[in-house]
Amino acid sequence: MRAVLQRVARASVSVAGETKGKIGAGLAILLGVAPEDGPDAAKRLAEKTAALRIFSDAAGKMNLSLLDVKGGALVVSQFTLHADCSAGRRPSFVGAARPETAKPLVDAYAAALEGLGVAPVAKGVFGADMQVEILNDGPVTILLDTATI
Repeated sequence: MRAVLQRVARASVSVAGETKGKIGAGLAILLGVAPEDGPDAAKRLAEKTAALRIFSDAAGKMNLSLLDVKGGALVVSQFTLHADCSAGRRPSFVGAARPETAKPLVDAYAAALEGLGVAPVAKGVFGADMQVEILNDGPVTILLDTATI
């Protein structure tokens, strides 16, 4: 699994002009699933996400986690994180899991965040054409990959 974490002041996701999820301060998470990923990867990634110290403390140092600041999470599935651009000009997406594999793992990741105490956890609509609004805070953007955590 791959996750792009963006520390945000606020974030929302809409489909056809209707807001489907929104959060205040916290993390906007773009999440890509690979065919070999499973429930353990979703749990491990959620634990790392919730505990990663990327929020500023009173001294302005990145010392606090999402749980420490009681921030929210907006989880948006994004198969394009597994794009292979090594040949030609059109990306290949064979490295992304099929929807029947990916959707349950996106849901498992969001549920794991909730189980760890992250609130609120909002989600996009799997497979939909979504408009994501992110007010990046910092900016702070971190890439996590279960192959390396």
